[in-house]
Amino acid sequence: MSQYFEIHPLNPQSRLLKQAAQILQKGGLVALPTDSSYALACRLDDKAAVERLRRLRGIDDRHHLTLMCRDLSELGNFARVDNRQYRWLKGATPGPYVFILEATKEVPRRLSHPARKTIGVRVPEHAIPLALLGETGEPLISATLQLPGDEAPLNDPAQIRARLEKQLDLVVDGGPAPAQPTTVIDLTGGEPELVRAGRGDIARFGL
Repeated sequence: MSQYFEIHPLNPQSRLLKQAAQILQKGGLVALPTDSSYALACRLDDKAAVERLRRLRGIDDRHHLTLMCRDLSELGNFARVDNRQYRWLKGATPGPYVFILEATKEVPRRLSHPARKTIGVRVPEHAIPLALLGETGEPLISATLQLPGDEAPLNDPAQIRARLEKQLDLVVDGGPAPAQPTTVIDLTGGEPELVRAGRGDIARFGL
C-alpha cells in the first residue's frame, strides 16, 4: 500500500520532503510530478528499486533511464560534456528535456546503455523534484510514468494511486502536470538529434 503526500507545487512542505527522502533512502519507488508528466523515481545506487521501475514500465536495459539532477554542475559528474554540448544544455535547462550523453564512470554500468555507454540526463523545472533532489543530496533515476499499453503518461495523482498503490511506495500529489513526456535530444553526435518529441521546444536545437 503506497503512501500519499499532498505537496504544494510551488512551496513544497519541508516535513513531507524529508519523509519522501526517507522513503527513497529505504529503497522506495516514488511517483512525482515534473515539468512534463508525472515520473517514477528511485535512488541511483538502489539496484532493486531500479529493477522495480523497469518492470513497472515494461522496459529492458536498452531503454535509457534518466538521471534527474539539481543543476548542470551535478549533471557534469555523471555525463561527459564538451563546450558545445554545454552551450546546448545551458540554454535548455532547467526544462522538459532529456539529453543523451556519454556516461562517466560515476554511473553504474547497469544504468548506462549496454552498447553505447550513454545515459539520459535532465534538470527539471518544477519545485517538487528540485526540492526532493536537494533533500536527498544526490541525483535520482527516473522515467516517464507511462505504463505498458497506455497511449499517454499518467497525469492524475489519484488515478496513479488507484492503479499502482500496491506497486509504489509513495505517490506525491503535486496537482496536475502537463500530460506530455519530455523531449529527448541525443547530443552524442556532431549535431543534436531528436529521439522523441515532447513538451520541450525543438526549434532551439535547429530541429
